[in-house]
Amino acid sequence: MNQLVTETAKAEADGKWQPEIIAFCCNYCAYAAADLAGSRRMQYPTNVRVVHVPCTGKIEMEHILGAFERGIDGVLIAGCLEGGCHFLEGNLRAKKRSEYLREMLDQIGVGRDRLRMVNLSAAMAPTFVERVKEIVETVESLGPNPLRKSGTP
Repeated sequence: MNQLVTETAKAEADGKWQPEIIAFCCNYCAYAAADLAGSRRMQYPTNVRVVHVPCTGKIEMEHILGAFERGIDGVLIAGCLEGGCHFLEGNLRAKKRSEYLREMLDQIGVGRDRLRMVNLSAAMAPTFVERVKEIVETVESLGPNPLRKSGTP
């Protein structure tokens, strides 16, 4: 993640800021959708890094807050369809956590719109690409993460 932030700092110095987004994708559905998008050669912004997780319910709040603390501009959590979680209720726990974190991000001045959760099936590659493009556009309109210190990783 530090390399990602360093690359972003270099881009900012060149005047070409691009938001850096992390997409936490569950193994069974969202990661499979991302993989399918890649297999189909579907295009989405290259400044999105996909992180493969066993279940979105395993993502702790510290992971997301740590990403923002390190200067990441946006986070997408992509899990199974509601009612279709392979770990029964993992995506429902992730949804509750993400709603809580969105409130917290507003309170600390980062902004709730930098965090988004979506639910996908493994066959929803086009939807995955759309959601990734949406969060990139949203974060571009918000500008750089206010927690990022310019020029430092």
